[in-house]
Amino acid sequence: MEDNNFLTDDYIVIKALASPVQIIGLTRGDNTKPHHTENLDKNEVIVMQFTEKTSAIKIRGKAEIYTKHGVVVCGE
Repeated sequence: MEDNNFLTDDYIVIKALASPVQIIGLTRGDNTKPHHTENLDKNEVIVMQFTEKTSAIKIRGKAEIYTKHGVVVCGE
């Protein structure tokens, strides 16, 4: 049986405040590397979560990141 505990993890929401905003998913393990990239245009929103494959999310550009801990603005 597959371990799906990550399905109940918290989600984050990223809203692009300008174009472009690049979002990069980074892998887990000893050799952390990019595994997925998304590009958002101004006012686009993406809902993401950390998974068994994704240990970190890197964001480039002007965006608001909504988490259970509050809102972070990057790229100012």
